[in-house]
Amino acid sequence: MAQAVDRAYEMVRDGIVRGTYGGLLRITEQEIADALGVSRTPVREALRRLQAEGFVKVLPNVGAVVTPWTDDDTRNVLELRALLEPYGAARASQQITPEGIAELRRLAEEQYHESVNRTDGYVDRIGKLNSRFHRTVQEFSGNSRLVTLLPALLEAPMMLKTFSRYEPQHLIRSASHHLELVSAIEARDAEWAASVMRSHVLAAHAALRGAMDPPDPQVR
Repeated sequence: MAQAVDRAYEMVRDGIVRGTYGGLLRITEQEIADALGVSRTPVREALRRLQAEGFVKVLPNVGAVVTPWTDDDTRNVLELRALLEPYGAARASQQITPEGIAELRRLAEEQYHESVNRTDGYVDRIGKLNSRFHRTVQEFSGNSRLVTLLPALLEAPMMLKTFSRYEPQHLIRSASHHLELVSAIEARDAEWAASVMRSHVLAAHAALRGAMDPPDPQVR
């Protein structure tokens, strides 16, 4: 049962992130069940999980409808991250284990490598490395409420598409921030860690704003 739920969850989630299932598209339990060869029960549970994370809205007598994601939604998520993640990074710098630091460094170095080389499939790999890095930082914050809250922000649909909208220099800057954040956490410097994390999120906001806003025809 649990495995079938995970399969249904991943299928629908990946379809939304990749744009196969667009905003306001209706997804029925039966079509997912047929595609995976499972009953509707695990699909129903998967759709509940996706609703809790903001990917779909399950409506009575209608089914699941993909939640439309606007540029305002993206801005709001990044503003929340700029408030919450620096706090988590500061706490993590005081509580993380040596093993945790080693894991963060591994993830940061892999992301930097992917950002520089940009071989086939790099966007998906960077997205996964980035998500794991941020979640690991917050897991060492010692604040269980924060750990529960942040995945919905880190893995919101547009956040998972962030790197497809980045210019190469933005990818490298983002990965470099991760490397600096590891150094700050390893130094047990809470203020430095919070500052780097805030700069990191604000830089992402600026990069996405540039991708979202049309160029001013008066600017040459």
